[in-house]
Amino acid sequence: MKAMRLHKVNQFTLDEVPRPVPRNDEILLKVEACGICGSDIPRVYELGTKVYPVTLGHEFAGVVCEVGRAENNSLIGKKAAIFPIIPCRNCENCQTGNYAQCNHYQYLGSRNDGGFAEYCLIPSKWHLVLSNNPDVSVEALALVEPATVAQHAIRKGGLSAGENLVIIGAGPIGIIAARWAKIFGASQVILLEIDDVKIDFAKQCNLDVRDIKDEKCVNNIVEEAGRIDVVIEGTGTSSGLNTAIQLCRTFGRVVMMGNPHQDTTIALQNQSMILRKELHLIGMWNSYYAELPFNEWAYTVKQMDDGVLAVTDLITHKVSLAELKNLFDQIYAKEVTVCKAIYFSEANRRQ
Repeated sequence: MKAMRLHKVNQFTLDEVPRPVPRNDEILLKVEACGICGSDIPRVYELGTKVYPVTLGHEFAGVVCEVGRAENNSLIGKKAAIFPIIPCRNCENCQTGNYAQCNHYQYLGSRNDGGFAEYCLIPSKWHLVLSNNPDVSVEALALVEPATVAQHAIRKGGLSAGENLVIIGAGPIGIIAARWAKIFGASQVILLEIDDVKIDFAKQCNLDVRDIKDEKCVNNIVEEAGRIDVVIEGTGTSSGLNTAIQLCRTFGRVVMMGNPHQDTTIALQNQSMILRKELHLIGMWNSYYAELPFNEWAYTVKQMDDGVLAVTDLITHKVSLAELKNLFDQIYAKEVTVCKAIYFSEANRRQ
């Protein structure tokens, strides 16, 4: 089979590798779509991975085509999104169902072979998030991972019906978070963005997006909305965090969702503002998968199955495995601006 493998930093190649054979609890998935995550770009060109070679891609979905145990034969032909974290199940975080905080985790698409391939070996059926609606596409299911991260941000912020929300960053997760906020009953949802292309795209999605380059932007929002109860900071930048602190109301909540790429600096007056407002600064990481108290992944797929949550309109670029490296290069060189880009299997492209 074909697979996009990272051999070292900036050596990302399309290889012929043996097709895996599932044994015991393992499931073989025919990958039909896999999204490019923002974290995949620095992983290829700057940061590398823990092991080499490895097939990248952790935002993926497909159809079960083979199983290791006969009792799992009923899964063959089922369409599913994949939960990529492989938790140890033994550490204190795993024992409380917080698999994203596992102290000894493995991960499909960075530490284990992932979805930028024709097939992927899944450790067990536990990782399958099955769709029950034949009309839900594999492209939509490939976006379950970022959509669930967006949902987790909303939940961590404790957003209640009638509250006002600002999301800093109008990338795919920011846009999906805005859609979740409306599902959760938010009164007003405003996105802030610096990139003109992303601003235009978010406006095409019928979202209220503001240009943060406008010096009056923060004051205008505060005057217009009256109070901002929750701010989701999705950029991981100093400017984003400082803006979040300025916008958020007294006793409000700031959810720190964006991954930082360099040291974050909080201005003196804004640090004082955290104290004076008694703000709640809330860290978040990934999502929650355990059944109790609530499986966020299952809820994302249920909302897609029910036609409540739309995501496929955010896909701006679709490529084959053979075209994938070129798209990675273009994104890294900032030659193209994508909302969401995915690998889409040749079989599906021909349909």
